[in-house]
Amino acid sequence: MSDAASEIAKLPARGALYPAGVPVAVRLAAPWLALALLFALLPLVFASGSALTMLSLMGIMIVFALSYNMLLGETGLLSFGHAVYYGLGGFLTVHAMNAVIHDRLPVPLPLLPLVGAAGGLLFGIIFGSVSTRRAGTAFAMISLGLGELVASSSLILRGFFGGEEGVSTNRTKLLHVFGLNFGPQIQVYYLIAAWCLICMAAMYALRRTPFGRMCNAVRENAERAQFVGYNPRVVRFIAFSLAGLFAGIAGALAAINFELVNSAAVGAEQSGLVLLAAYIGGIGNFAGPVIGAIIVTWLEGMLSDVTDVWQLYFGLLFIGMVMFAPQGVAGLVTMHEPLWQARAYGSMLRLALTYLIALLPALLCLAGAILIVEMTYHVSVQASEGPTVSLFHLALNTRSALPWAAAAVLAGGGFLLFRLTWTLVGAAWHDASVEAGGAGRAK
Repeated sequence: MSDAASEIAKLPARGALYPAGVPVAVRLAAPWLALALLFALLPLVFASGSALTMLSLMGIMIVFALSYNMLLGETGLLSFGHAVYYGLGGFLTVHAMNAVIHDRLPVPLPLLPLVGAAGGLLFGIIFGSVSTRRAGTAFAMISLGLGELVASSSLILRGFFGGEEGVSTNRTKLLHVFGLNFGPQIQVYYLIAAWCLICMAAMYALRRTPFGRMCNAVRENAERAQFVGYNPRVVRFIAFSLAGLFAGIAGALAAINFELVNSAAVGAEQSGLVLLAAYIGGIGNFAGPVIGAIIVTWLEGMLSDVTDVWQLYFGLLFIGMVMFAPQGVAGLVTMHEPLWQARAYGSMLRLALTYLIALLPALLCLAGAILIVEMTYHVSVQASEGPTVSLFHLALNTRSALPWAAAAVLAGGGFLLFRLTWTLVGAAWHDASVEAGGAGRAK
């Protein structure tokens, strides 16, 4: 039996959520149908213009983060220049849109992401043929060099990249299909949601194929993969090219959404953002980059409106995840799966209560840290605006010792209290694990 067939054969045993006798095809299709229904209903709940824009950006970032996960999470390739394929896919798409408009070609807008896919695949093949000859640190440095090469070229080759202003277009001038001109953001959202669903399903199916398993084998031990007859460089090259394809689709969707692509799309900041999204969500789980894309996109939009040092908070969040939760948010969730499978609901409830107890001092520590960061930034950068800074609806005088002392007490005291709760959480987790183990042996 092949690996793919073996995985499918395991599905009924794992499908406790479905009644006995449900066909495998239904089990496979049900989650995707539920996800499609969720995408369709979200605009009914979040109907404002800003909410639709945020949802559109989340859909784009989900595709981008999942494409990056094909490199880092599935194949073990740490890339510092993945925005190259995102940006080049966007530039090719916006040029294609302008060409279609200029020549009045009967090409509808929903097909334009295919241009980004072709562009991302083409440049993935070109750059991948060079960079995938090495792995590990060498690959990371090559990807960084290629990223800087393209980023610097974006300011030199003005005919293609448009210089600092970039290249703009007008999506409403393309061929209208079914009466849709894609002017309203709601129409653009559904276009992005449709492509996001297609890409998610395609990348999930790809990771379940024998090729996806070989990517995992190369990630774990390239020498053993070569010993059983697979060329690790070829596996890395194919994975790199396919990751470029999906990144190109994400860039094309961004070009359609913004109707503008500039040099920032191929820059290091964009590459760093997708790395943050994938790692914060969890690179060891398919849902991890999806979760990370949602968190990063929401935080970027929310924090940038309330503070000028929002990138600092991103960095601190990334450091915290690397140090304390290297498996990401998805890893923190899936570590509770054995408890759920064992139906240890009593222990799970006690564990949840200890989490709530630990949450309060953690929030106090976080509030104190935010006060220190914002007051320090105000004193060092915005001193000309006066000594008063407004935080948490409070006017604080940075020249007074009281706000600094209060911030220090909150940060230090909150951390000490949070540290004391670790014993309580550890004991609850031990009891839950014992109960889950006992339930498993009973079965």
